[in-house]
Amino acid sequence: MDPVVTVGLDGSPESLAAARWAADEADRRRLTLRLLHAWPMLAPEPTRIPSEIDQNYWAKKLVHKARSELQAAHPGLPIVGELVADDAQEALLRAASESEMTVLGSRGLELVESYFLGDISTPVVARAERPVVLVRAGARSDGPPTPRPPGGVVVALKLRGPCDDLLAFAFETAAARGVPLRAVHGESLPVHAYTPWGVDHEVTEEIKQEARKRLDLALHPWRDKFPHLDVADSIALESPARALARAAEGAGLLVVGRRKHRPALAPRLGSVAQAAIHHARCPVAVVPHD
Repeated sequence: MDPVVTVGLDGSPESLAAARWAADEADRRRLTLRLLHAWPMLAPEPTRIPSEIDQNYWAKKLVHKARSELQAAHPGLPIVGELVADDAQEALLRAASESEMTVLGSRGLELVESYFLGDISTPVVARAERPVVLVRAGARSDGPPTPRPPGGVVVALKLRGPCDDLLAFAFETAAARGVPLRAVHGESLPVHAYTPWGVDHEVTEEIKQEARKRLDLALHPWRDKFPHLDVADSIALESPARALARAAEGAGLLVVGRRKHRPALAPRLGSVAQAAIHHARCPVAVVPHD
C-alpha cells in the first residue's frame, strides 16, 4: 500500500473537521488520503443492488460526500474511501498501524464525559503504534471553516529519555507547513526549592541550567538537519501541563509524546498528553516513542 494519511469518518462535525485537516496534511506531504468508516453492521458488498435496499447506502453516502468536498478543495490529492464491517476502535487501530498518521475528530471532553458518550479517540491514541492527530470541530459545522493564517508547531519535551520519534514528527511537520517550531519543556520545582519567603533562586537557577543542557542536547541534531527551520525553545519552571497550555495558545498544532512502554499499572497516557487532548484548542498530535 502507498503511504497514507487515514481519517476516521462517522458523519459528526468533529470527524468532518478531521477530514479537512487530514486532506490539507496529506496534500502537503504528497500522500494518499484514506477515508475510513467502520461499523459492525455493514453488509458484505454485493455486486449489484438497488440503493433503496442497500444496507450500506448511508455509509457510502457519508464517504462519498466527504470525498467530493475534499477532492474539490484538493484536485490533485489521491483520495480513497473504505468501508469496514468491524468495531470502529479495532478498525482504526489496524489502519493506524499501516498509516503515516491517523486523524480523528475529538470532542475535547473530560474523561468521564468522553467515556459515556462513546468517544473512541482516547483509546485509539493510547494504543496506536504510530502518530494520531485529534482535531476539534470549528465554530461552524455547516461547511469548511474560514481560512486563517497557520500557527506554528509546538512540541512538548520531558527530556527524561530518548525523544527522537517525537522530534522527527515535529520538525518534519513544521518544515512541511513552512511555519516556526517551538520546543517547550516544563519542570515542576522540587520541595527543597521552596523557602518561607518564596523560592531559592540558587536552586531554581541550577535546575534551569541543567534543563537547558538537556534541551540543547536533544535539539542540536535536529537543528542541524533542518537548518532553515525557525526553531525556538523555552524552559518553564512550572508543571509541564501548565507550561504546555501557555505555549499552545495560538499554535497551529501541538505535538506531545506517549511512551510505548509504561509500567503495568500506569495509565497509557501521561498527564501532559491527557491535558493536551482534553484542553488544547488546536489540533493535537500524540506520537508514541520509546
